[in-house]
Amino acid sequence: MAIRLVFFFGIFAVIAGWELAAPRRELTVPKAGRWISNLAIVALNTIILRLLFPAAAVGVALFANQQGWGLFNYVQMPLWLAIVVSVTVMDSMIWLQHVVVHAIPLLWRLHRVHHADLDYDVTTGARFHPIEILLSMLIKFSVILLLGPPAMVVVAFEVILNAMAMFNHGNIRLPAALDRILRMLLVTPDMHRVHHSVEDDETNSNFGFNLSVWDRLFGTYRAQPRDGQLGMTIGIRKFRDPAEVDRLPGMLMLPFKGKISGYAINRRSWDDGGE
Repeated sequence: MAIRLVFFFGIFAVIAGWELAAPRRELTVPKAGRWISNLAIVALNTIILRLLFPAAAVGVALFANQQGWGLFNYVQMPLWLAIVVSVTVMDSMIWLQHVVVHAIPLLWRLHRVHHADLDYDVTTGARFHPIEILLSMLIKFSVILLLGPPAMVVVAFEVILNAMAMFNHGNIRLPAALDRILRMLLVTPDMHRVHHSVEDDETNSNFGFNLSVWDRLFGTYRAQPRDGQLGMTIGIRKFRDPAEVDRLPGMLMLPFKGKISGYAINRRSWDDGGE
């Protein structure tokens, strides 16, 4: 936990400074209020996870190894290969989980807290409803129990995932040539920002947080938004009131507002209110 916190604050400071020095887009709502609320929900989620899962994912990895559970306790392979396989499999599960929360209406109601942010910056990357965080942690635990990866690999993956989530949600400017090279392997800010568009077909693309290969393999990759990086609108079409989506009480209540629509991935229409 301490290692993750050190890396979290260090990388957060770097990306936040980068946003000030070279912002990609102008922000549309006051930054102070958004940051207070986004960081408040991060703090709330951290407290809840510490109370419910004090050992976190590393504790599950240690338990799996003690019990002899998981693939790596039956199949011997070099440490470097175990690291590559573990990181790749866990990242693919994160990608699949992300697709699922967009595809199932009940789960989308939770996930739309992340998407309802009216701007897109480093704090957006950690803005999730507590219930979604708990479900995500349980899924992560299941994958760890099935794989049985070394605890050090789990720590490394958690650090990488947090770092990449802050990086690709950053309101930062990369040279176009560098962006093209990086996104051959990794998810860049311009690539993932498309996913936060109000346009449904763009929202249902670029699900990756870390490796870009999954979107390319499964046909969900989109290079750019139709209105361009500077012209696109961030958020959810139905939820545009800052008091509702950029304040902690409104964020916590957002999943419980409105009816459960017939939302289906890649087939959303404006008729359902753009949920």
